[in-house]
Amino acid sequence: MRLAPLDLLMFVAFYALVIGVSVWKSRRESGSADYFLAGRNLPWPLIGISIVAANISTEQFVGMAGQGAGGVGLAVSAWQLVGSAGIVLIAFTLLPRFLRAGIYTMPEFLEYRYNAAARAIMAFLTFLIYVVVMLGAVLYSGGLTLHTIFGVPLTPAIWTIGVIAAIYTAYGGLTAIAWADLFQGLALLVGGIATFFLGLHACGGWEEFAARNAGKLHMFLPADNPDLPWTGVASGMWIVIIYYCGLNQFIVQRNLAARSLRDGQLGVIFAAALWLIVPFAIVMPGIMAAQLYAGQLGGHADMAYPTLIRELIPPGMRGVILAGIAGAVISTLGSLINSAAALFTMDIYRRMLRPNADERQLLWTGRVATVIAITVGCLVAPQLANPKFGGVFQFIQQFQGYIWPGVVAAFVIGFLLPRAPASAAIVALVGGPIVYGILQFTEKSAARPNGHSLHFLIQVLFAFIVVSLAMALITAVRPLAEPRRLPERATMAVATSGGVKLAGVLVLVGVAALFVVFR
Repeated sequence: MRLAPLDLLMFVAFYALVIGVSVWKSRRESGSADYFLAGRNLPWPLIGISIVAANISTEQFVGMAGQGAGGVGLAVSAWQLVGSAGIVLIAFTLLPRFLRAGIYTMPEFLEYRYNAAARAIMAFLTFLIYVVVMLGAVLYSGGLTLHTIFGVPLTPAIWTIGVIAAIYTAYGGLTAIAWADLFQGLALLVGGIATFFLGLHACGGWEEFAARNAGKLHMFLPADNPDLPWTGVASGMWIVIIYYCGLNQFIVQRNLAARSLRDGQLGVIFAAALWLIVPFAIVMPGIMAAQLYAGQLGGHADMAYPTLIRELIPPGMRGVILAGIAGAVISTLGSLINSAAALFTMDIYRRMLRPNADERQLLWTGRVATVIAITVGCLVAPQLANPKFGGVFQFIQQFQGYIWPGVVAAFVIGFLLPRAPASAAIVALVGGPIVYGILQFTEKSAARPNGHSLHFLIQVLFAFIVVSLAMALITAVRPLAEPRRLPERATMAVATSGGVKLAGVLVLVGVAALFVVFR
């Protein structure tokens, strides 16, 4: 596909505005708090848009839309809808604790609750998942989009995206990312909705689209469905959401940068409300692509959304859509890189290697970590073209299962059992990946005559139950003499206002309505 001059003009103007504003807003950064937490001064609209822009990237436009086009259909939207409900609940439970503590990273909280070893284990596991799994997947899906739409070779496309994101992030830190996300998040949402209506028109309107795709417009799939059974959504997915929305540095870093509890809570509730658009802006266009261009997809469902753009979007609008997709890639990459750099700098470098490092050293360590992380991601990304990974979205979710059960257990059981000792947390953090890995290996090795398998979300639940029981047993045998005292910022109020509670309830009603309508 070739871009018209108007498309190029709109694309260049958009990014001139994005880069100009983000650089100007981050011009006064001078230390680690500025670089990693935007000076702890983000307002709620910026937090909400930034969370959406960080979360929704080409792994959604490519991977989630691809699963919509394939056998999962609209049910893949459960990831975002359950996420909307989960992040609202986290706004009222976990977020006040974290803001009150005044931490930089989630592993740092584990040191206050348990000990330095727990912090180090979580930091290492999270850094590894970010660099090898998350960065690789986002770079691959972004490169695949450029390859499908414009014919750019996959590996050069991946390195081009990676280099741009590294330069962009290394300079400005979280402040630059958050302000760029304001424009990029709006562009990707507007572009997604525009694509939905154009696709709906091409399909002959809603009634025709719904009739042709009745089998795909359901939120619940049978318990024996190999892709996303309802049993997995009702069980293991909640473990995932607690981690992703409440304990994941990649998302929570914006909440930790809030200027007040009200801003942090309203920010995540605003993000939850915007996530309700995902079934229409991303998943349904994927289903439309399968209806309109099944022959061109040739069995490669991950090409659904890029194909829809290439074939359907008229000249003059492609620049806006391309800006939204490019913004989605750069925003998510920037967020991942900045979070990975924060984990390495604050939890590994300063805590274990250079406790006396000054602010300038921390700033430059973060920038070096940025370059290393993106380099590894660019090397991993081309490997995901191998069909054995089962699609980019499935790859992201399944391989993160190694970190979800243990981390969630360490935090949740640590809150529920105040006398849980550090040894219990270490058993959970180390045992979680081991138990999940055993389940993965056993399931792949098992020969089942009926062809059914234990879905990875059920494996996540089982692993969580095992390590949680182990933590409870250790606590019963060797409890702490006294619960550990967590740090408190006296200036941070922790009372939730009535207006914030109402906003959260409205989002929960919206989630329930979508599940009922498309049950």
